[in-house]
Amino acid sequence: MKKIRPMDLAVLSTPGHLISLAARAFERLSELRLKPFGFGVGYLPVLVALKEGKAQSQRDLARFARVEQPSMAQMLARMERDGLVRRTPDPDDGRSSRISLTEIAQARLPEGCAVLFQGNREVLSDFTDDEAAQLIALLTRLITNLDRVINVDAPRNRKTKKAAGSEPATRPALSDEG
Repeated sequence: MKKIRPMDLAVLSTPGHLISLAARAFERLSELRLKPFGFGVGYLPVLVALKEGKAQSQRDLARFARVEQPSMAQMLARMERDGLVRRTPDPDDGRSSRISLTEIAQARLPEGCAVLFQGNREVLSDFTDDEAAQLIALLTRLITNLDRVINVDAPRNRKTKKAAGSEPATRPALSDEG
């Protein structure tokens, strides 16, 4: 049997590991609660962006949801199959489509959001209002820092891969800007 060194255990108490555990648990809870509405957690950024008028094209939705275009294309195909979105030709660009919510999605979205807010209230029930606000502020700052570090490392990794003779995988920046 392999002996576990203290340094090996220490990795299990790092912010990255703990946040990953929390994110997976939130995702499981959210999936359970959204399933009756025909939504998945991954659909939420798309549903919200379309409802709020933040995006209408696949490219803009991918940027808003912080996913790659092929992943967004697959998600939109599933959402269209499930009757949540519809595509119409873009009058300004014949090669593109505009995406919008169906009446079904518009009707289900408020209650879907309500069950998610309820889940957040439940898991934060033993936090004070100040602690909950501080957690949100810290996580927001952490995401900003992660975006910055990733954007600094990405060009460096592209150079390393080019030097090694492999093509870099392209990924959208995690920032919401252009």
